[in-house]
Amino acid sequence: MNIRNFDLNLLVVLDALLRERNVSKAADKLSLTQPAISNALNRLRAQLDDEVMIRTAGGMKPTALALSLEEPVRRALRQIESSLNSNLAFEPSQSSDIFTLALTDFVEHMLMPSLSALLAQVAPGLKLRVVDLGRDFPLQALESGQVDLAIGRFLNLPARASHRRWLEEDLVLVSALTNRLPEPLDVPGFCALRHLWVSGAQTKGMVDTWLEEHGYSRELSYITPNYMMASHLVAATDMVVVLPRRFAQKYQRLLPLSLYEMPMALDRFSIDMAWASLRDKDKGLQWLVEQMLTIDVSA
Repeated sequence: MNIRNFDLNLLVVLDALLRERNVSKAADKLSLTQPAISNALNRLRAQLDDEVMIRTAGGMKPTALALSLEEPVRRALRQIESSLNSNLAFEPSQSSDIFTLALTDFVEHMLMPSLSALLAQVAPGLKLRVVDLGRDFPLQALESGQVDLAIGRFLNLPARASHRRWLEEDLVLVSALTNRLPEPLDVPGFCALRHLWVSGAQTKGMVDTWLEEHGYSRELSYITPNYMMASHLVAATDMVVVLPRRFAQKYQRLLPLSLYEMPMALDRFSIDMAWASLRDKDKGLQWLVEQMLTIDVSA
């Protein structure tokens, strides 16, 4: 196919149809009439020599070709939009943008109260939407615009992702105030405790990696993806949990908890803010990143 003969405006329609799977909803999304979308779909079918979207009892279904185009078309449209916006000034006080952030509950707890208060002062019309980070780095969601920014512990960032360091942290052991532990605690004593593990976006954490490398293991009595729930569970039981130090210190002010140094030497870990590299010149997104870097998470 010769790209010169292809109407690139049809890609916007294709993207809307793939998102909505409905002609009427795609028309509403693009502020067009339903006949205009139907006409564009017919032109897409002619130019691609493919049905593109097939009407079924369950609604419009994309063909295999349409599905194969979904991610590259969305990425291309996002890159064009980012390039067009790169020279536009971003006025925080006038912005009504919606930014979608992929976070763990740890990051949300440490960052969002202060960030929300800051934005209420300097960008009151700007809106934030938080989704769960998940275990896999969301590159496709970042490049398609479904997610604007991801914040987490990323061990191997893909080449098409840019990043800034947000936080460096170390770990402490947390127990209920009434569940006094021996001090100093050695590694065998640590392993003998009843452990709660916060899985977050990981399949194995730093502690279990270290234990395995040094010939130890611990039994996990409870596994949760939720840092805040972990703090409440430990405060009410004889379980212990390993938490990031600043998070644990915040919850120690709220709950009857004791903090102990870890019995093994673990490296500090970093948490990064990451976005699709094609948005490096997106002034709104970069402004938001800079605001996050001003937040004192120890407060």
